[in-house]
Amino acid sequence: MTARPNPIFEQTLGHLNDRQREQVEAAFALLEYSSEPVHRQFLPALEDATSRACLQRLLQRTGRTLVEVAPGLRYTSGFDDTIAADLTAGWQPMGEMDRAVLTVILVNSVAIPRSEEQLHADTLSSPYPTAVTEILRNTKIPPTEARAALTRLTASGLVKLARGGENDGGYVPGPQLLRLAPAARERLQEQLILAAAPDHPLASAIRERRRSQQQKGNSTP
Repeated sequence: MTARPNPIFEQTLGHLNDRQREQVEAAFALLEYSSEPVHRQFLPALEDATSRACLQRLLQRTGRTLVEVAPGLRYTSGFDDTIAADLTAGWQPMGEMDRAVLTVILVNSVAIPRSEEQLHADTLSSPYPTAVTEILRNTKIPPTEARAALTRLTASGLVKLARGGENDGGYVPGPQLLRLAPAARERLQEQLILAAAPDHPLASAIRERRRSQQQKGNSTP
């Protein structure tokens, strides 16, 4: 039995020539299903303006967006900010223990190094692993449950075990976090700064900006 064409693909890509369509479909598959961001050399659809525009429309039609992990070099796809907000409104997809363990890793591996100017301001990748002992000490979660949370977070790609194993290395943010669109990534970065270094000038600037935005919102008729 012949599979029926996907109407979204047909409507978005139907006017392309065969080569362009193949490149866009291949790029879509790589962006959506690769466990790590994809290097530009494997995404020829980005080199052609028409194909790139069609790829972006195809992602948009499926609630996704093109995310530049390393601008001009590596790419992935993620939920559009508006779609992500709608999907998570009134719902928390992660359990409390998983959130606690993930927060400790993000604070130790990203927020603290960033506050010490050891990491680029807009990155969730880190060469600074959080040791298992640090996770167990700071989450106040029973060790068995904390390790179970680490297993779940690793399986979902939200964290990964750095080289060296649990004794010599530790856990760092995983590739799935790189799928966050810019606005979501910025919000997460700000929350980490507020949690890790509340007295840092960056934290003061974040609080001041949020107060200003809230005042503007309250004054809007």
